[in-house]
Amino acid sequence: MKIKKILVANRGEIALRVLKTAKEMGIRVATVYAEDDKNLPHALFADESYSLGSGTLQDTYLNKVKLIETAKKANADAIHPGYGFLSENTEFATMVESAGIIFIGPTPESITLMGDKIGSKKALEKISIPMIPGYHGDNQELSFLCSKAKEIGYPVLIKASAGGGGKGMRIVHQDSELEEAISGAKSEALKSFSNDKVLIEKYVVNPRHIEVQLMSDTHGNHLHFFERECSIQRRYQKIVEETPAPNLTQELRLKICETAVQISSGINYRGAGTVEFILSPDGKFYFLEMNTRLQVEHPVTEMVTGHDLVKYQILVAEGEKLPVKQSDIKQKGQAIECRIYAEDPDQNFMPSIGKIDRIGTPTLRDVRLDCGFLDGTEVGVNYDPMLAKLVVWGETREIAISKSIHSLDEVLFLGVKTNRDYLKRILAHKDFVAGFTHTHFIPDHKTELEPKVHSDQDLADLIAALTFSVKKTSSIGSSEVLKNPWTELIGFRN
Repeated sequence: MKIKKILVANRGEIALRVLKTAKEMGIRVATVYAEDDKNLPHALFADESYSLGSGTLQDTYLNKVKLIETAKKANADAIHPGYGFLSENTEFATMVESAGIIFIGPTPESITLMGDKIGSKKALEKISIPMIPGYHGDNQELSFLCSKAKEIGYPVLIKASAGGGGKGMRIVHQDSELEEAISGAKSEALKSFSNDKVLIEKYVVNPRHIEVQLMSDTHGNHLHFFERECSIQRRYQKIVEETPAPNLTQELRLKICETAVQISSGINYRGAGTVEFILSPDGKFYFLEMNTRLQVEHPVTEMVTGHDLVKYQILVAEGEKLPVKQSDIKQKGQAIECRIYAEDPDQNFMPSIGKIDRIGTPTLRDVRLDCGFLDGTEVGVNYDPMLAKLVVWGETREIAISKSIHSLDEVLFLGVKTNRDYLKRILAHKDFVAGFTHTHFIPDHKTELEPKVHSDQDLADLIAALTFSVKKTSSIGSSEVLKNPWTELIGFRN
């Protein structure tokens, strides 16, 4: 069935991202907005836009009934959930399909299976996917879990089965920490996900986080679009992603990608998905989880492969065959994505709110700023603090890093504090440049990533040197003084 109109059940930059591709395909787009978002571009640039009213997220972007009613009101054939919010919500996907509307995403069954960390591991064990040693059974008695943790051997990772974003997660190094860690993880998991079930895994020290972009249609085609390196994380949240992953042999790269395809094929997946792996320092990799949606970092894959993943999502939802074969998909050059957040890294990452007076524009070629804000719009506390994604392509990794640092200077967000300088310090760090990344990169280099603070003596020396320089220049003949634009303000171009 050809889709004529899509309702994007999301906000900000991902709503704009879907909107752009849909319009290129000749598909009309309706968007939704909470009243405090009415001046954001996703609410202004769609063919139609519908208010979800005011209130909490449960009243607006997470209101399943209201979203489906809006889709019907707009006469939309399909709903694209974006990422976050209801994108991996089985109940919402089921409700959409029951209403006779196409859900641009996987089947509800796949969302349920892969959304349960314990259930997914059990299913994938049957098709011989490499797993981190651990326990993911039904017995959740504290004494039993403690015995299993000791059996696995420290360090271990306690992880919420239904979790994400680092919630319900604890690293345990010794017996004395174990009971408190399990109880704390269960309590946080119950509060965050209404499910206190946990699993226990062997904790891999200094692993890399490698994920594989997948796309599957309903005709038995399961393709990978290669891997992404997502090891640069703060509190389990990715902030810098890139592809191809550095310091990865082609043999290992293909083995990881082929394993991801094996998973997609093994569960008869549909649409876009991402399989995440833990890669240990000894070169062994293990299944971590599968995200049954489009990822925040999908643009880096688009940059190096030249394929529009949102377009393929829509084609699959229409029942079409994917228009490419695995042999058609190749990597060219290097792409890096930096997530720009409204926060102050120099003040313990304190959130920043207020009006954005002006947003800078990148000037270099092959640089993309996916942003959900405009000059004059407000940044509040009701939503994720990510303002934009800076995505850069270069012929080599060295060029991509250089262009990213330059472009971070250009995409200023006047009026609010951002993490742009912090991102620059990460990109310029010698270990990042060398490709020596792992998930503990940020805590391990915490001191080196802090801004350089000049002492009072440093500042006094600088002032003295400047004063001496000015006096010395002033004592020279006037013809020499005129050659100094800093003292005479000449030689500047209007």
